[in-house]
Amino acid sequence: MTIPAIATTPTEWDEPSGLAPRGTVVVLTGRGETPASYQRFGRRLAADAYRVRVVEVDLDDVASARAAVAALLSDTPEPRVLVGSDTGATLAASLAGELDLVDGVVLAGLALPGSARDGDWDDELEARTACPTHRRILSEDTGFTRGALARPVPSGWSLRVPAKPVLVLHGSADPVTAAAAAFEPFRGVTTARLREVSGGRHDVLNDVSHRAVAANVVLFLESLRLGRDLPAIVVDVQG
Repeated sequence: MTIPAIATTPTEWDEPSGLAPRGTVVVLTGRGETPASYQRFGRRLAADAYRVRVVEVDLDDVASARAAVAALLSDTPEPRVLVGSDTGATLAASLAGELDLVDGVVLAGLALPGSARDGDWDDELEARTACPTHRRILSEDTGFTRGALARPVPSGWSLRVPAKPVLVLHGSADPVTAAAAAFEPFRGVTTARLREVSGGRHDVLNDVSHRAVAANVVLFLESLRLGRDLPAIVVDVQG
């Protein structure tokens, strides 16, 4: 008798067969999240030939997450970019400054001191996303920790603005961290690109505008391949 394998959530996606990898993306999860939240995002970036890996961040064991990131970045295609959501974004900003192998960072739905949200499950879903598919994924994910947004950002954490190219993506309707607060530390930073998602909520990588958000991430990655000053690839022309 053949015993069926236990289904597990993928944590990695490679470039399509026959294509050379265009870079490496390591995704750091936020409070309560598991890799299940990033299946759609991972597949989309991999389709554009980026090698994607997900690291689940335990706020009680950040050292393990750091070690996992360092191991994943070793001997991988450049550019090497960290993508973080919520507290994963806060951690990604810190690791970008600590790890020489990191070439750039994407911060989505950044969590700052005071970025916490109490409420029941319906309230948490409202705060996180308006996307019905992502709501279903969160609701059906047995590994997801409900109520995790009520946990404060760990004491002693402070946002470190990395001296590396950074893309900050934040929803204009994020009730966990105000968009103005998320953008403020990066204003005037020449290697920072700030993008506000109209109507976006906290899980901005997985909200209703996830396609446009992923496209902006790919544009950032493609610009980074051309140089640390993030040269424009597509520019407006006056008609």
